[in-house]
Amino acid sequence: MNKKVEEVLKGNCIVYPTSTLPALGCTLTSESLDELYKIKKRPAKMIVSIGVSNLKQASELVHLTHDLENFMSAFPEGSLTIILPAKKTLDSRLGGEKIAIRVLADPVAKEFIEKTGPLTATSANISGSEPLRDCEMAAKTLSSSENMVSYISGTCLGGAPSTLIAWYTVCKSPNGNEIEVLREGLVEEKEIQEWWKKRT
Repeated sequence: MNKKVEEVLKGNCIVYPTSTLPALGCTLTSESLDELYKIKKRPAKMIVSIGVSNLKQASELVHLTHDLENFMSAFPEGSLTIILPAKKTLDSRLGGEKIAIRVLADPVAKEFIEKTGPLTATSANISGSEPLRDCEMAAKTLSSSENMVSYISGTCLGGAPSTLIAWYTVCKSPNGNEIEVLREGLVEEKEIQEWWKKRT
């Protein structure tokens, strides 16, 4: 794993397992993002999320609130991606001032990202194509004769993606502390809203 960590820290992309589908990861530099968007054939206006091993690591990038940990612990680990205000403006392809953070559940991914620091967590597929569940196969589909994409072995469960939520600190709601479900995934919107209404 240490060799793969070195590869990523040099600016290369890697496919790694998550609790849903394989992710394509790179460091959060503009140069690494250039490579990732080229590999995925992804339009620059489409933002990618960031994977972290825990909220402590997330706190290096975004402003957390006192109630966030309690909220996230109410749902399966890895099932939520939450948009939070950035501590400093990042590349626009990462959201600029509003960053989408996913605390990963896969133990191999968590260990890897503890060593590399936060990585992108976008799905490991050509934009618009069907994602694969096996990391090795996903890496092969993203590789070319001039650029072989590395991978960490693993087969993911597949299914729905994480549920994407805009946290109240980035929402512009006239009613105060409201969150918004932007994409329903592993957790249904009604479950999110029911918990939110019952919070103390």
